[in-house]
Amino acid sequence: MNTFKNISMKDEYCVNALNKEIEYLLSIDTDKMLAGFRENAGVAGNKIRYGGWENSLIGGHAVGHYFTAVAQAYANKMVSKENKSIFMDKINHIIDVLDVCQHESKGKAGFIWASTILDKENVELQFDNVEEGKADIFNEAWVPWYTMHKILDGIINIYEYTGVQKALDIASNLGDWIYNRCSTWDEEKQKTVLSIEYGGMNDVLYELYKYTGSEKHLVAAHAFDEIELFEKVLGGEEDVLNNHHANTTIPKFLGALNRYIVLQDSEKRYLDYAVSFWDMVVERHTYITGGNSEWEHFGQDYILDGERTNCNNETCNTYNMLKMSMRLFEITGEKKYADYYENTFINAILSSQNPETGMSMYFQPMASGYFKTYGKPFDNFWCCVGTGMENFTKLGTFVYSYLGDVIFTNMYFSSEFEIVDKGLNIIQDIDFPRSAKAKFVIELDDEEINQKFVFRIPAWAFDYKVNVNGQNIEAGEVEGYIYLDGKWKSGDTIELDFERQVVAYNLPDGENTYAFKYGPVLLSACLGDENMEVTTTGVDVTIPKEAINPYDIIKVEGDIDEFMMDIDSHMIMKDNLYFALKDTDADILYGPHYQKYEERYGIYMNFR
Repeated sequence: MNTFKNISMKDEYCVNALNKEIEYLLSIDTDKMLAGFRENAGVAGNKIRYGGWENSLIGGHAVGHYFTAVAQAYANKMVSKENKSIFMDKINHIIDVLDVCQHESKGKAGFIWASTILDKENVELQFDNVEEGKADIFNEAWVPWYTMHKILDGIINIYEYTGVQKALDIASNLGDWIYNRCSTWDEEKQKTVLSIEYGGMNDVLYELYKYTGSEKHLVAAHAFDEIELFEKVLGGEEDVLNNHHANTTIPKFLGALNRYIVLQDSEKRYLDYAVSFWDMVVERHTYITGGNSEWEHFGQDYILDGERTNCNNETCNTYNMLKMSMRLFEITGEKKYADYYENTFINAILSSQNPETGMSMYFQPMASGYFKTYGKPFDNFWCCVGTGMENFTKLGTFVYSYLGDVIFTNMYFSSEFEIVDKGLNIIQDIDFPRSAKAKFVIELDDEEINQKFVFRIPAWAFDYKVNVNGQNIEAGEVEGYIYLDGKWKSGDTIELDFERQVVAYNLPDGENTYAFKYGPVLLSACLGDENMEVTTTGVDVTIPKEAINPYDIIKVEGDIDEFMMDIDSHMIMKDNLYFALKDTDADILYGPHYQKYEERYGIYMNFR
């Protein structure tokens, strides 16, 4: 079991992030989100659709994320009873409208759709066009299968988190429509369809199959498995991901992984596909934030410094990589997935939200001197606005894992984890990010319990101490985890104190381009707030216009390799984890990157 439904985050930054997202979701007019479905089904409504991407041929994709987000908000333990009731009303309304639209569909049986309409006589025209290789996003088709993935996923998640049976019925009918269409494809047409972004259609259809057991849904899922690409990645080919659209590609491998989860050892090769892909992305294409890509695409292997611009690290990519990391951890128990998750959650996901407005960013620039930019509540509805809705309604998802009889602590954030069937509460208290000392208090319904607790030793920890009920102990350690097993009483305490230092990291193609972390927290240079002008790229995506970096090259005293090996002694800690870099020709202050949202920054700086 690994779910936010049993976790209450107490960390102030996370609590604020959730509250801002809840405020945003409550401000969204559900009928405006549903307007496109009504239009396509010819069902009368009194609201017009929102603008931005929702008023286009990709309309409906953010709506699907919205479905998931309101369902997660309803299930979230931290959301008030009053707001849960509001979200349940929204969910019932959503399902009632979708049910009517599906019964009144102007397409074939089971079809529901929300984009702007190309042809009132053929509301399925985008899908027809994709089968013919027509993909002009303004006049022919803007990745309709990608959008269908978001819609179907949102409906399934409503069922998962609320138990509303009608949601599963709608999803099953839509799955049948998908089967009926893709079962007509010959090999050539299938290749044509799979050459155009289709999101995680295989992933969501395998998910649907878990609930329905319908062979049709299993067959339809497999129609979206891109075996040729899977095999190339498994073979470790050089530059195999070069020029591939990252947020198209990652969900494909999520689907491969889900095929293994559904069919288990009979399809172990699909687990191998996912493992190989994860390794390839993390080792060859990932920045220190845990993010990847430049203008949405993977580049050549190990070319990262050469691709640092104002359009790196699409937030949707990190959202999907975290999904994959959590699933792989649950299957394998390998620590590397948990290490990656912690780093990426803090430095890419928490970093992606404006803590004042609750809005999410699309790109996170890796070139120094830029700044973060965010969407507007009702005018953009970018893909990363949609994944942002999900990210911040499921906070706490991977802080703990309950696998079998073992309780894993994966991340160190103030929180409370309740396991009802054991009558067990775990309360974690840590002054993150200022401290790396976590205290756990065990609360029990009964007098005592036999329980194995497992704590991740973070990759950034130089050393650690373990204290149980006020006594230092020598704990058992296996493959990077601390194991504590035995009888526990209510009120027992466990304290973990990790040693951390500032560490320097460079890039494979930039040996003198360095970034710094203090424990799990990425530090970025504070470069001021001068002339924060924005521009747009793609289809109205906001990005910072110009970089301003007064430190082109920073000269260090002595040998640069020795300097960076001993960087902890050259960083002087100030208040709130801000550090002054000394023994250079520059006067630079570094601070926690995830907390920055209205200033220019430098993650990677050039040193000589």
